[in-house]
Formats: sequence, C-alpha cells, structure tokens
Amino acid sequence: MRDPYTVLGVSKSATADEIKKAYRRLAKKHHPDQNKSDPKAKEKFAEANQAYEIVGDADKRAKFDRGEIDAEGKPRFTGFEGGFGGFGGGRGAGAGPGGGGWQHYEFDMGGQGGRRSAGGFDPSDIFSDLFGMGRGRGAGPQGAQKGEDLTANVTVPLQKAVKGGEVRVALPTGRMLDVNIPAGIESGKQIRLRGQGQPSPFGGGPGDVILTVTVAPHPTFRIDGRDLRMDLPVTLYEAALGGTVEVPTLDGAVEMNVPANGAGKTLRLRGKGLPKSGDKPAGDLLVTLRVAMPETGDPEFEDLMRKWKAEKPYNPRKGM
Repeated sequence: MRDPYTVLGVSKSATADEIKKAYRRLAKKHHPDQNKSDPKAKEKFAEANQAYEIVGDADKRAKFDRGEIDAEGKPRFTGFEGGFGGFGGGRGAGAGPGGGGWQHYEFDMGGQGGRRSAGGFDPSDIFSDLFGMGRGRGAGPQGAQKGEDLTANVTVPLQKAVKGGEVRVALPTGRMLDVNIPAGIESGKQIRLRGQGQPSPFGGGPGDVILTVTVAPHPTFRIDGRDLRMDLPVTLYEAALGGTVEVPTLDGAVEMNVPANGAGKTLRLRGKGLPKSGDKPAGDLLVTLRVAMPETGDPEFEDLMRKWKAEKPYNPRKGM
C-alpha cells in the first residue's frame, strides 16, 4: 500500500475537506461501474478507499502521522521493550499494557541511504544495523517524534491581504499570536506556523499550526482571481453622453473616461487589481457602469420619459 497522501494526491497539511474532495474525485474517476473496460480501475478504486480509510478518519490519520500505524492501518513495530542503552528503543512514558502506546523513533541507517522508520523493515534488520553486524554501522536515535500539527483559520481584510501586515490569530491551543500576512496573499492559501502546534508526548519538539487564510468580503471590490471587480454608479447623463468620472482603487481614486451610451459596459483599469505576487503579475480593476437615478423625482424628466415611451420605445431585455 502506497502512502495514502500520495494516493489521494494531497499534502500532509491538507484539510479534512480537501482530503474528502480528493477521495470523491478519485472514487468517481475509478469506480468499476464507470470503467468496465479498464481492468486496473477496481484496483485503483480499492486503493483510494484504503487511503481514505486512513487519512479520512481523524484518529487514524493522527496515528499514521505519528508513525503508530502503517498505510493499511496495521500497528508498526516502533521500539523495543526496556530499551537498548543509547539506541533509542523502548517505550514512552505510560506505554505498554494499559499505557499510551509505543514510542516511535527514526534511525539513521549508516550507509543505507539516510533515515528509515523502524516500522518499515524486518526487526532482524534493526539488530544487524544497530550492532554493526550487517549493512549499517550502528545508529542512534534521530530525535523523538514531534508533536501533532494543528489547523486554524484566519479572515483578513482585503487591504491587509493586498498590502500585508500583522493580524492577531487565536490558535487551537488557546494562545493568541500576531501573525505576519505576506502581501498579495489569496483566499485558500496556507501559512505554516512552526512550533505552535501540540507539544510532543515523547520529548520531541512541538508540532506546527497550518493556518488557512480567507480574504473578507469588501463593500466595494470583489475578488476575481488576480483581478478586482466593482460596480460604479453613474448619472443618467454621464451614461448617455459620456465623460470623465472618478473611480476608487486600492491605491486611491483615479480618473476614467466613460464612453457615450456606456450604461452596463465593463471598463478595464490595467494594473489596478491585486498587486504582483511572486511570478504572478498584477491584476486589473474591472469597472461595470450602473445607472443611478436621481434621488428625487422631477416632473419635467417624467414628462420626457413618457414622451420617449410613446414615440421611441425599445426593449433592453429582448432575446433573454
């Protein structure tokens, strides 16, 4: 069984919703009833089910991330009762019968290509590697398992997302933390707060907090990818005759030319959307002209409209 995160195509920091969506996509894609001519579909469908059974369950996912179970949900061999001197075997505090489970370590296997989990090979290999009787030169512990990662969410105002700056975040641990939001961040992006997660029960470092950012709705602007959209009220005579109007932007007001008979048209102000971020260019501001009627009625205007209705009728909804 492959790593369940790899099977589902998600990262280890993925949220429960992201994991569920990835599983549903794969289950629909590889369902045997939809792929009767593909002999491998059943195998892929079963693999997706097995992966979701592990990381789709919060308890099993936590155990898998801590190395307590393998990709099939079976307990890993992760230590030796009583320990072997400085080799890092043995149980953690409270482990064993009636306790909290076996302590997990990773071993540096000398010339065997770096770190290997004690649960990933036959126990006889551990003895030969630890005591220099086989391929390895002997090894010590690489450090106890770190604490559990946690997830949190933060909503930031549009100006803060565009310009960057600090926001105060309530962590799942109950702590309040000022977090620096990078300029140009988009909704759905994640920030890793290292060392702010759960403390390790095995003496290792604390886990991290995976912070998901949401940009709050703005009263004027709507986010569309890297672009911003807005509705701009214009007078009846500006819409009919055209002219120059003032348009608000994230960097202050600018002047824009409105074409004659421009009601309902969308005009583009280049570079006035979200700013450049990394390899992503700056977006544009898309301005849709909306006619705003006078706040109070006017008899002369109403007489003119009645005359138009009688002599020059038209239907803007034709074809809808």
